[in-house]
Amino acid sequence: MTGNRQASWAFADAFVAEDDALIRARARSHASGLRPVSPGTGAALRLLAAAGNAKYVVEIGTGTGVSGIHLMRGMRHDGVLTTVDTEPDRQQLAREAYREAGFAANRSRFIPGAALDVLPRLTDGAYDLVFCDSDRLEYLDYLDESLRLLRPGGVVCFEGVFAQGRALDAAHQDSESLAVRDLMRAVRDSPRVSPVLLPTDDGLLCAVRRP
Repeated sequence: MTGNRQASWAFADAFVAEDDALIRARARSHASGLRPVSPGTGAALRLLAAAGNAKYVVEIGTGTGVSGIHLMRGMRHDGVLTTVDTEPDRQQLAREAYREAGFAANRSRFIPGAALDVLPRLTDGAYDLVFCDSDRLEYLDYLDESLRLLRPGGVVCFEGVFAQGRALDAAHQDSESLAVRDLMRAVRDSPRVSPVLLPTDDGLLCAVRRP
């Protein structure tokens, strides 16, 4: 990769500035040993939520609230974010982050638990966007669940599909790289979706569910 391209990507990723609420949520994420979405990825999520006039969104992987703030800032003012995570302590940090960002408590619904236990309990065709940022070994399963949950025209996004470059190099045969490659092929080849792979940070794979 040329230096010019690296500089261009870095500029694009930082193009939309983050406010104090996001900066604090990001600091909590790093302190917890988590890797939050980058500012550019967050801005892309906000744009997708706004473009789809999203009212109901599912997030798999709450973290400390960075991605949730971006999503809710793009959603309708009466929208509700349903966010799923195995760690209730992280969800408590996200609650604090949402409150600091000015969101009322009824704008978010926190469900603790494993995604593949929780998602089957959610309503078919009721959601406008699903954002996946959790166990990459389960991404293919998340895809199946997401297509069930989404309305026609709804969007599913998968964070981190470059796997820090490993998924793009066939020499890497670790289980996560293989799982992400399987996901990318499945999304690219599925007649049920229209896909795009965005080179934000560690790769954001998105697809619109076709009618």
